[in-house]
Amino acid sequence: MADNTTRQQIIVGVDGSASALQAARWAGDEAARRHLPVRVVHAVAVPALSYGAGVRPPDGFSEVLETQGRQWLADAETAIRSGHPDLEIHTDLATGSPVTELLKASADARLVALGSRGLGGFSGMLTGSTVVAMVARGRCPIVVVRGGGRENGPVVLGMDGSPANEPAIAVAFDEASSRGADLVAVHSWLSVSAGTAHTLGQQLLDDFDALEGNERELLAERLAGWQEKYPDVTVRRVVARDHPVRCLLDHSADAQLLVVGSRGLGGFSGMLTGSTSQALIHHATCPLLVVQSPTP
Repeated sequence: MADNTTRQQIIVGVDGSASALQAARWAGDEAARRHLPVRVVHAVAVPALSYGAGVRPPDGFSEVLETQGRQWLADAETAIRSGHPDLEIHTDLATGSPVTELLKASADARLVALGSRGLGGFSGMLTGSTVVAMVARGRCPIVVVRGGGRENGPVVLGMDGSPANEPAIAVAFDEASSRGADLVAVHSWLSVSAGTAHTLGQQLLDDFDALEGNERELLAERLAGWQEKYPDVTVRRVVARDHPVRCLLDHSADAQLLVVGSRGLGGFSGMLTGSTSQALIHHATCPLLVVQSPTP
């Protein structure tokens, strides 16, 4: 990925769930394609049991969790090697909060891959809150693996026309180029319902065609330099009056990857608010790659 060239490993967090194993296989495929090593991480956080007051866990409890964690790391390594027997794989049994450990790992990673759901509880790691926290605070692109995506499908990029979207554009073009895939740049500029829009005034409704023309020009301007940098990538532009989540889900149904920024403009003309990326975490049918946007 163009803005992460010094980062030389792909991280995958696992917790023994089927979703985490799917993420591990995806990470292995990505690492093999990029000629990079994979680091498989499981974090053991021994909780303080509380019955009105904190008490220590029973003797040997942490050892049980560590043994279980090592098995899950081994299972993930086996799953990756089944498709890539010669891939360089490292396993890491960490002690601490899953979010804390994965955030630290993200500082030196090309990307971090996570399953869309985990086991939760004492033995689990990748609860929904872990995934949400990584998408919001990760220090590299975060991939949430929901389904394998269509092998020969396009890369879909969600855009809102703001400067905050630039890192996601760079990653999407790089992904499309390296995969030999088309890029579908989707800009949904209407983030309110028709009923709500009516309250903004009849003049606004009458000017929808002019507004849409402006949005098409904005999309073309944002993409122009990148199309010159990646002449091998065929780009299809989509400008739609639709809710951003619904629009992106529709266009990514047959995609191999969906790329969005972690935040955007919001409001009437904006598309990629934090709530959009959060909704896609739970509903995307292909791997979702969230690229951290600059802090406003």
